[in-house]
Amino acid sequence: MPKFKYKIYTEQGSLMEQEGEYPSQEALIADLQSKGYTIVNILPIEEKEKGKAIKLNLPFGGKVSDRDISIVCRQMSAMVSAGVSVVDATKVIGDSIPNKKLSNALLEVSRLISEGNSISNAMRKFSDVFPSFVINLVVVGEETGNLDLALARAADYYERMAMIKSKIKSAMFYPIFVLVVAIVILIGILYFLVPVFADLYKSLGGQLPLPTQMLINTSNAFRSNFLIIVSSFAGFWFFFTYLYNNNYKFRKSIHAFSLRVPKLKDLVTKSVMAKWARTMATLFASGVAIEKAFEIAGEVAGNILIRESMDEARKGIIEGKPISKAIEETKLFPQLIIAMLKVGEDTGRLDNMLDTIANFYEDEFNKVVDGMIKLIEPMLMVFIGGIVGVVLVALYLPIFKLGELIK
Repeated sequence: MPKFKYKIYTEQGSLMEQEGEYPSQEALIADLQSKGYTIVNILPIEEKEKGKAIKLNLPFGGKVSDRDISIVCRQMSAMVSAGVSVVDATKVIGDSIPNKKLSNALLEVSRLISEGNSISNAMRKFSDVFPSFVINLVVVGEETGNLDLALARAADYYERMAMIKSKIKSAMFYPIFVLVVAIVILIGILYFLVPVFADLYKSLGGQLPLPTQMLINTSNAFRSNFLIIVSSFAGFWFFFTYLYNNNYKFRKSIHAFSLRVPKLKDLVTKSVMAKWARTMATLFASGVAIEKAFEIAGEVAGNILIRESMDEARKGIIEGKPISKAIEETKLFPQLIIAMLKVGEDTGRLDNMLDTIANFYEDEFNKVVDGMIKLIEPMLMVFIGGIVGVVLVALYLPIFKLGELIK
């Protein structure tokens, strides 16, 4: 008897995920509805097993970026629109794309399609390569017969996502690089330069100025405990990374903290809202069910609090609430988004309004990043200049009293 995995809302409003054996999916639906449950989704377990990701263990090319996905979707859209079969299109692109993991996945997809699998089912076997966003758009494209249009929308979407991520990386790279260089220079001064001056001053005798003596004491302590200090920092970094990747509550607390720090909150909020709105606009315009669109948008947003609020909003929508009302009840979304969504619902142009929201927050995000870079640059220069200046003054203070020390 076929087995199914399904998500439901109980009459009390609790979300449940269960498995069970039923003669057919229709029998399962009838049984759940007779018990008063609201069905979220149903997935045959056999189909899920077939759709398991095939891990491609490669020594290189192990990561598939948003830009790679965008290029593949753009090329496939152009080829399908020109009348090339999907089997040939995926094979040609797989042979030509540099990323080995993506290339091998595309060649396997081409083979599976030629054996009679649908495009979406073939892609599901490589869910570690093809995101659920792409797969859902492909499903819509298959159902509507507009696969080229669905792939073009996916390409546009991932181009924008790549732009947002690139902007974040560029904003983070400069301050991190400068701080790393400053730390390396400071370590070099404490470990190599200060001891030379300390030996020189010791041979001369005399009382050293307080800043110089403090610097020498710091250098001696640093040299004596160098391995302990390095091990402590490495251990802290490992422990933090492990907790972040494996502890849900810890990761959620970090995400919540990022939404409370004044300047960081502005950056994170606009980044999350831009990704959420762009995802919703693309999925909604493509015809993906609004409940599924909320699920995917919550995952793509990259913030646990937003994802949980999307689950709550989806529950409200299933119960019949307007999207704007369901979003408003999460208390996490700006009033601007809520107001614009309400206008979109009232006018029947929700897809256009979502696109407008996405464009607005992408522009706002770019402005915030540019503003932060302009603010961070002088602050870093003052910070680093101050540290180096204090060290140099402490080192050279005794030289100003060299005559007294020699006497």
